[in-house]
Parts: sequence; C-alpha cells; structure tokens
Amino acid sequence: MDSSRRAFLDDLLATPSPSGFETDGQRVWVDYVSRFADDVWTDAYGNAVAVHEGDGDGPRIAFTGHADEIGFMVRRITDDGFLRLTRVGGSDRTVSKGQHVTVHAADGPVNGVIGQTAIHLRDRDDDEIEDVAEQFVDVGAAGQAEARELVEVGDPVTFSSTVHDLHGDRVSARGMDNRVGTWAVAEGLRRAVEADVDATVYAVSTVQEEIGLNGAEMIGFDLDPDVAVAADVTHATDNPDVTEANRGPVELGVGPVVARGSANHPRVVELARAAAEADDIGYQLQAAGIRTGTDADAFFTSRGGIASLNVGIPNRYMHTSVEVIDAADLVAVADLFGAMAARAPEFAPFAVDI
Repeated sequence: MDSSRRAFLDDLLATPSPSGFETDGQRVWVDYVSRFADDVWTDAYGNAVAVHEGDGDGPRIAFTGHADEIGFMVRRITDDGFLRLTRVGGSDRTVSKGQHVTVHAADGPVNGVIGQTAIHLRDRDDDEIEDVAEQFVDVGAAGQAEARELVEVGDPVTFSSTVHDLHGDRVSARGMDNRVGTWAVAEGLRRAVEADVDATVYAVSTVQEEIGLNGAEMIGFDLDPDVAVAADVTHATDNPDVTEANRGPVELGVGPVVARGSANHPRVVELARAAAEADDIGYQLQAAGIRTGTDADAFFTSRGGIASLNVGIPNRYMHTSVEVIDAADLVAVADLFGAMAARAPEFAPFAVDI
C-alpha cells in the first residue's frame, strides 16, 4: 500500500463514526473519492455514493462498505457526575472496562475512562463483568452540574485507541469494522476509473449497518444496481483462543473471502472467482448457509431482488478496540473489485439458470 492510500486509511480509522453519527467519517470518504469519480452525492441520512459512468450498455455494479462503527451513547448523567451508557451496535462488555474513551459532545471531544475498580478492592470470588448498562464513564466531573456543562444525554462515545502497525503488513485499530470496507470500495472504484471499464461502477459508503443494515436498505432501493457487492470484515479464526467449534477456514494474509450460499448470488460468485483467478489474486471461500450478517442481506432482497455478494476482509478480534487486519488482504480486495468491474459485462445478465 503506497503512502497516499495508507494516509486515506489512517484518516478513515482516526475519524470516529459511530452508527447514527457518521458525518465526519463520510466527509473523509467523500473528499477522497471526489478526486477521481465522475459524480459524488449523499442522501438524507448520509449514505455516500461515487460513480464511474460506463458506456451505457454495460451492467451497473455497486461495491459497498459501511461507514459506521460500534460504540456507546450517554444514557444518563448521575448525581455524582458519572455517565451511564447504552450500546450502539454490538459493543462487547468484556472489553470495555478500563478503556480510554471519547465523548463526542457538541462543544468538542471530552476525554473519559470506563471505570474499573482495582483488583485489590474487588471480590475475587465474584469477578463477573457487568453489562454495558451497569458500566460508567468518568470524565473527571465533580458532580452532575459540572458533567452537564461538558456532555448531554445522547452524545456518542467511542474508544480512544488509534492506529498501530504490527509486524509486517499487520495493522491494528478500533473501527476496522468497517472502515476497511469503505477504503476497499473507494480503491476498487479508482481502479475501475483508471481502466475506464465499460460497466457503470458505484462505490457506496453506507450508514447504520451495525444497528440493522439500515443504510443499505435505503441506498439499495435508490440505486437499484444489477449487482451489489458488500465488502465487510469477516472473522479470521487463526488466533489461539478460538475454539475448534468456531474455527473456520479464514486466515489473515491469504486474501479476500468470497462467501457462498444465502444472499450470495451464484453468478456473482462465479464472476468474483473468475476475476480473481484471471488476475492471479488469491482468495478464500466461506460458507454462509443462512445469512451473511452484512449489508448483502439487505441488498439482495431490495426491489425485485439484486444479485449480491459478500466479500470478506479477514479480521481478528472483531468488535474490540484492537482489531487486526493484514494490509495485503485489503489491497487484494480492491484489486478484486477492479477486476470484477472489468469483467462484469461478460457475466451479465445476472440471473440463475432454471
């Protein structure tokens, strides 16, 4: 990954974007894709679309990633100035305590910590972790009145962790899920533009995936493309504490993950595999017997049905503040999208043979 592409990734990861509060992150994305897209627009809730206009006769293919991340929200301010929380998306109660957080208040960010009573003062026979609703943020306020000068109910809260390079191509950050997907679709669009492909190609950064695939439902109906490909993280299960029952075939550094089954249209799967093999892009397969758990589940039932596919980006430690991806996988996903865009006319129309 060259320095300008890495700077784009770092900007995305550094910009908090909890579900329902994606505006700042979407601005980073829109500013970047505006450099090469034929047109860029947003809708009422902040879904962002960039397009390469094809020759008019080719298929219309949308590559999508979701802009939002999990987090928390201020639910209540206590009499003694602590903040009680509610979840935004699938926040994990086992990793939140003892973390630095940022409350995104109207007057600017407010630093805080999610309190954890010292081990010396806890009952070691009862060391269960409280639900998020029972946890609290300490912003240093002396009481409720002082806290209310800083924050208010409904302010979003995110972990304060930043981007760290690990050994080789491995990168760790909060919010890999799914800023890496929005990076990949932007870069896939750039590759399609540079190749001047015949297909019309949309790059889409959706909102509110973590709380119900909401943005995908909106934009899928609005765009009505021939094909929708959702780029999202998927579980790399190659770390030591994954049980055998949960261990799958996905590893970091082995390439994009093409899902099969449920929402994943066989013809689009065929396109992805053929494009990967023709361009010598390594890929992995994953079974999705019931649902993908991604925006593909919303796209494929939109209107009369959109031929859809989930392409996964291997990710360790999902929904924590230390998610880990391999940058080589990320570049390979963008390469795959460029290759799929170039070959999409060969596979149209996208319908199963009966």
